[in-house]
Amino acid sequence: MSTTPAVTADVPEQRSGEAPAAPDTVRERARALVVRYGPAVWCYTLLKLVGFTVFMRLLQFSGDYLEKDHRFGGGAQPWDVLASWDGWWYQQVAQFGYHPQLIAVPGATSGFMIEQNSAAFFPLYPGLMRLVSDVTGLGLYGAGMLVSIVASLFAAAGIFAVAERLAGTRAGVIAAGLWAVIPGSGAEWAVYSDSTFVALAAWSCYCVMTRRWIAAGVITLVAGLNRPTAAALIAAVGIAALLDLYRRESGVLRPVAAMLMAPLGLVGYVGWVGWRMGDWGGYFKLQHDAWLHYFDYGLTNWHAMRGVMLGRYDYPFAYPVPDMLAVLIVLALPILIVLMLRLRPPAVLVVYTLVTLVTVLGSAQIFGNVSRYLLPVFPLFVPLAIALRKLSWPVLATVLGSAAIASGWFAGYILFELGVP
Repeated sequence: MSTTPAVTADVPEQRSGEAPAAPDTVRERARALVVRYGPAVWCYTLLKLVGFTVFMRLLQFSGDYLEKDHRFGGGAQPWDVLASWDGWWYQQVAQFGYHPQLIAVPGATSGFMIEQNSAAFFPLYPGLMRLVSDVTGLGLYGAGMLVSIVASLFAAAGIFAVAERLAGTRAGVIAAGLWAVIPGSGAEWAVYSDSTFVALAAWSCYCVMTRRWIAAGVITLVAGLNRPTAAALIAAVGIAALLDLYRRESGVLRPVAAMLMAPLGLVGYVGWVGWRMGDWGGYFKLQHDAWLHYFDYGLTNWHAMRGVMLGRYDYPFAYPVPDMLAVLIVLALPILIVLMLRLRPPAVLVVYTLVTLVTVLGSAQIFGNVSRYLLPVFPLFVPLAIALRKLSWPVLATVLGSAAIASGWFAGYILFELGVP
């Protein structure tokens, strides 16, 4: 059985019978973690603060949020927008819990045939909101924002860890910074579950890359309680574990344990919803008939792309500006995929990225949301980080700083005010 590769600043497990680590040792280990991950987290935070500030100023300047319902992109203050749309549903779950049911819309024969229900939203993020609210005394909005911001910092650290292993420290720091400014990143600091999922996905992939199979299985299990897109992560961990078994690199027990644990969160929640509804396919019926989210082999997205490129916004849920951005993102994907594959990344990253892309692009949804739904595919911008690492620090700061300023518009304002996030 091969041993786990050593990684700088990893904390070894305390052996049975050993005395607890001395305070000096704990401080040294904490200092080592700060030295290793600090630059990436600070890079992400500074860029994110710039984009977030621009986003808030644009909201304030337009004032459109004052004329909208608080559930649908409105509120009394600009920051109230961050708790609208899906954020409203997460607050409902955190406050009232779940009441899964399938209630038919009277007279409906197509489209929205079932009333929308909070069971479509997975429990980890609203559960954390409720826990933080109870512990800190913050309201659910403040607790949700705190969870998202802290999770985004862990996500930045995880993206750094993956990119560092592939291309070195400098590329890792830049990759963390890029995650702050990519399209859709406005959802990272909002009452949304995206940052929590990316944090779990990045660290799960890193654990697989370093053959920490039990940790990978546990993290993936937890991710399955956060978003249905964890299916891509489950597939990635499972295939990576099978390859490891074939190569006999980590023995048998740990990879098999990871494979068995990984799907439990996702399967458990979907099964619980079906049980409560009295219909084992209830979750999927809810997604299909209440939220119009289902796999249609990309037909809906193709119609939207065709409509945008022809200047005909005659497809469902047409939002011209977000949809144009989504078209540009989709057209850029083949280039990013090829650049990623040229790096010969580990199988877990390849499978995770490609399955995520297939599920996003192959599913019926609001097309303008492509930018947000592709937030988890952080391996795609590792090649960009590698290219940017050749720049001097002043030039790099100018490039990323300019992107951060622009992101307040294309990643924030467009997503929340000109479309439906």
